This record gives sequence, structure tokens and C-alpha cells, in this order.
Amino acid sequence: MSEPIIQLAELKLTSEAKSYLKETAKWAFFLSIVGFIGIAFLVIFALFANTIFGSLPQYQNLPFNMGKIIAIIYLVMAGIYLFPVYYLMQFANKMKAALSLKEDEILTASFEMLKSHYKFLGVFTIIILSLYALIFVVGMFGLLAS
Repeated sequence: MSEPIIQLAELKLTSEAKSYLKETAKWAFFLSIVGFIGIAFLVIFALFANTIFGSLPQYQNLPFNMGKIIAIIYLVMAGIYLFPVYYLMQFANKMKAALSLKEDEILTASFEMLKSHYKFLGVFTIIILSLYALIFVVGMFGLLAS
């Protein structure tokens, strides 16, 4: 026999919970601003990477253009980093609006952005850990082959 489904008609936020959410939104906003500044630095460095690495004598004799490779890597990193920072900014802005306007729909949208932020970070972490595992396995086969 299955248990009956209990539905909450309404979930109320206490004033203490609201203050925690307000403070969390402030910190999320701060971290998103710092993230956007970091993205700007990545893009600026990518724009000047070709000039920087082209002027270094040890990189001039390489058969490929190290500056362009570094620029592409930094632009890809900036593109990847843009998504979680954007989601965090949206969470902060929507949470501030939801608390000031007392709108359930905006509150839900803010939590959706927070979910998207953590979902992106979780999937990205799985991808990075998988790459680490793949590199480890390839490295072990390389050791065994030599």
C-alpha cells in the first residue's frame, strides 16, 4: 500500500529566512561582478596574447603560432565561465526583486537561475573529472608501453 501524497498549500518564508536570502543575493551579485571582471581580463589577455607571445624570442621558432593558440584557449575559457556567472547574476537580481516586490513568480525564477548555476557547475565538474580520469588512464598506458 502506498503512502498518501501530502501537498503543502503554501510555503512561507520567515523574516530570518528572507534576511538570509537577501544577504545571499548580495554576495551572489558581488561574486557575479567579480566573475564578469575576470571574464573581461581573460578576453583582454586573449586579444593581446598574439602580440605578447610573438615578441618572446623562445616562441618565435615554434612551427605554430603560440599566441593564437593561447588566445583561443582564453576565449574558450571566457565563454565557458560566462554561463555560471550570468546565472549567478540573474539569481541575485531576481531574488532582490522577489523580496522587495513579494512576488512568488519572481522568487521561483530566481531559484531557477540558482538551479541552472549549480547544474552548469555540476556538469562542468563531471566533465573535468572525466578528462582527468582519461588523462590518468592514457598516462598509465603510456607508462606500461614504454
